[in-house]
Amino acid sequence: MKIAACVEYNGTAYCGWQRLKTHPSVQQEVEKSLSRIANEPIQISCAGRTDSGVHAVGQVIHFETQAERSSHSWQMGANTYLSDDIALRWVSPIAEDFHARFSAKSRYYRYIVLNRASRSALLHHQAYWYPYSLNIEKMHHAAQALLGKHDFSSFRAAGCQASHANREVQAISVKAQGDFIYIDIQANAFLYHMVRNIVGSLLVIGQDKQTLNWMAELLEQKDRTLAGMTAPASGLYFVKVDYPRRFKLDIPMILPQFS
Repeated sequence: MKIAACVEYNGTAYCGWQRLKTHPSVQQEVEKSLSRIANEPIQISCAGRTDSGVHAVGQVIHFETQAERSSHSWQMGANTYLSDDIALRWVSPIAEDFHARFSAKSRYYRYIVLNRASRSALLHHQAYWYPYSLNIEKMHHAAQALLGKHDFSSFRAAGCQASHANREVQAISVKAQGDFIYIDIQANAFLYHMVRNIVGSLLVIGQDKQTLNWMAELLEQKDRTLAGMTAPASGLYFVKVDYPRRFKLDIPMILPQFS
């Protein structure tokens, strides 16, 4: 039997999604809890690996098992054994040809910036505190240059293992609400640190240190050293994955938001 599930987590205490021998990971904790419910070893695949400190509200996984359990039993049982910063949002049987990563059509991330003079003690690991004045409208318009299929080498980390840097950004927006700035981006797939590098460059534009056309210029130059900094992991959330309709996974969008 193949099972799909949605995982929500606060990534602060973990080295990232992927299992490592030397540091705690989200994958390791989820596999451990599911294995206890199944009474057999469980290995899971995810829609997209997240880095150390990155959060998720809509990470999708799948696993195969000989154990027969109801969706409710999988979810409630696993959540009983998981720590408070990881939870399964839903569990569902899925078609045999489903793959959490390779069946995905698109992924959606949100980056949250706390844009005010004073830092927050409560949101220290949930948003990136940026105390400088920003031109939000300019950031939004500059970001539209990223729409479509491009070589995103200028926003690709040095350690990226992808075979090429071509990706398709399907939607991107920058908006302010109170003290918070929300940067939303949807693409068919993402490169290592791609969202965080895009955010770092948009912040440079928002401070009027670069022109409105700078994002388009960076795309053409294909040089990571010319772009902005890598924004911290604490502000990044893996929000949603879209799959073909035939898998009948109508996953609701849950956007992390503060006020």
